[in-house]
Amino acid sequence: MNQKVLLNSKEVNIILNRLACQLIEKHLDFSNTVLIGIQPRGTFLAERLKTLLEKEYHIPNVSLGYLDITFFRDDFRRTNKPLEANKTQIDFLVEDKKVIFIDDVLYTGRSIRAALTAIQSFGRPSGIELLALIDRRFSRDLPIQPDYRGRQVDAINGEKVKVCWTEQDGEDGVYLLTN
Repeated sequence: MNQKVLLNSKEVNIILNRLACQLIEKHLDFSNTVLIGIQPRGTFLAERLKTLLEKEYHIPNVSLGYLDITFFRDDFRRTNKPLEANKTQIDFLVEDKKVIFIDDVLYTGRSIRAALTAIQSFGRPSGIELLALIDRRFSRDLPIQPDYRGRQVDAINGEKVKVCWTEQDGEDGVYLLTN
């Protein structure tokens, strides 16, 4: 399998800072906004953004939660491998809050559709936005678009986008994998 570097560590850092600034422009002090990382891979991005907002941009007490969508997916019964659910961790109310879903790659849109269903268990947000590090724009099954995107990627056929995080993979980077 061949891999091409789409973003190196420095570029990932630049994009994270740009995304943080875009969030501040729209949500100011985050007093009525919460971040929700989509399990499993959106949590790394969500944690990084929370850290940037609090430490670099001095926004205190940004609310961050993690949402597991495993059993809300429309394809969870279509696989032969056993499913491993992640932990949902939302210790605040989303009722009448602005919710920002955060995921590493927006591909078909099915994960976000599942997240829209899953979040209803925690209340009725006043609005929901989507932030994705990578937007695979030509592969949607559903009419879902990010409000904030790090980079658009045109991956076709069997190509796959792999996002690496220092916390899990030992490095920050985004790669395009081809056969």
